[in-house]
Amino acid sequence: MPDLPTPQNAAEAALLSECWDAVLSYADLCTSGSASATRLATEAFTHGIDELRAATAASKSTGTGRRALRLPRIPLLLASVRTVAAAWETSGLGHRLDPDLRLWLHSDKAARYVGPPLHRPLALRGLRDMQEPDAVLLWLAEVESLPMSAVARRLGLDPAAASSELAQVRALFRDRCHRNHLDTPMDAHCRSYARLLDAVTRSPSAETPEDLSRHMARCVECAEAAACLRLHGGGLPAALSSGVIGWGGLAYLERRRRAAEAGMSGGRTDAAVDTGLNEGKPVRPRIGRTGILVTAVLVSALALTVSLMPFGGSKGDDANAAQGEPTDGRSVADPGPTFPSGSKTKSGSGTGTGAAGSPAVADSTSRPAGNSDQEAQGESSSPAGKQGGAKGSTKSAAPDCRVKYEIVSEWPDGFQATVTVTSAKALATWSLGWTFKDGQRVGQMWDGTFTQDDSHVTATAADYNKTVAANGTFTFGFLGSWTGSNSAARNFTLNKASCQAAG
Repeated sequence: MPDLPTPQNAAEAALLSECWDAVLSYADLCTSGSASATRLATEAFTHGIDELRAATAASKSTGTGRRALRLPRIPLLLASVRTVAAAWETSGLGHRLDPDLRLWLHSDKAARYVGPPLHRPLALRGLRDMQEPDAVLLWLAEVESLPMSAVARRLGLDPAAASSELAQVRALFRDRCHRNHLDTPMDAHCRSYARLLDAVTRSPSAETPEDLSRHMARCVECAEAAACLRLHGGGLPAALSSGVIGWGGLAYLERRRRAAEAGMSGGRTDAAVDTGLNEGKPVRPRIGRTGILVTAVLVSALALTVSLMPFGGSKGDDANAAQGEPTDGRSVADPGPTFPSGSKTKSGSGTGTGAAGSPAVADSTSRPAGNSDQEAQGESSSPAGKQGGAKGSTKSAAPDCRVKYEIVSEWPDGFQATVTVTSAKALATWSLGWTFKDGQRVGQMWDGTFTQDDSHVTATAADYNKTVAANGTFTFGFLGSWTGSNSAARNFTLNKASCQAAG
């Protein structure tokens, strides 16, 4: 495996450490295993840094003092991942890549990134035409999902003025995209909609005419233009990531958003140590997830000891406290789904009730038939049998799966959603179904494939995320369209078995 490039100075070392985390994250999406991801990221990182240094040297040799317009560092390095992946496919290393990426590399979509400049994706051209500080600000805030305080600190901006600066940069990006859209060779039909498209996307309150909506449903270039020109509604990050990165851009965007929420984005103090860019410097101790979990265990043990001390409570209360059940099953840094407290069932002491307030055992008719025999064993249907249990309580089975459906962002005619599923049972593969109440339509999905029949949608696992461990989770996301209303999905099923929606 090639060595990572050696930083030329301390400033470059800091920049490289910030970029490596992003490159490795995208390389992991593009490959079929962690070893291949590290190798792809290393080769792409080296390729991209060499390209940056060559461009910088060429700019200095001209004596103009201005750099040639190019992508900022992070998107340029992500583009290098795509370039090296294409080279792997050509040289016989394609088996290391994700199967869907291999298909994409042979499609017309991939050809756009190496074809004539005027036919390349509009977001790519618009970002490339901006000055580097403006482009970096836009990318860090919109795609890397960093908080404005972190963006301002990284770019040396006044934190109080960073938000207004970002608003100006968004408007500048829209202007660049609008100019590039008008310069794009297009047929007369598309040209006739160009002025209307500009007007509709300028105003948050403007409604899209039906004929323009029908046209964008058939024309990829005009649909891309609408996404780049519409600054309101929250669709700009998706337009940037999918247009600049290409395959896996939306999945990368979701990863970076989750990493930023968990405080694990690039630019960490230990990032240089992880990548070998700080060799020779002492490694500072890291207090991360492990340290937090150790602290949580100690606190839980102390709480358990106190709860077992006799303070006049009932035996039943002591038995429940001895279970040691945490109030929340998530780790501190895990942004996973949160479930209603009423859905939890303690081992050996559950007293869940049905819709009418009856004991949970009366709800057994609503469970899948495959579980009825198992639940019937060891239980009595007679009143005496019910009273013979621990203080008259009955056992209730926890749901096999839970779903968290989250609308990440929404704009006048579209939205982005994320679905997180927790399965109590181990799965060899998965298929999640649900129903839309308001006629929403799924347009594009990542980390899965989909089919839609009227209001019913079925999402199926990708090749790389089929297997799920017991009590494990899987996540996928999609872009959709809506009119009138956009209520949450309902009637979830996992592998055709009913699944509980998290509130």
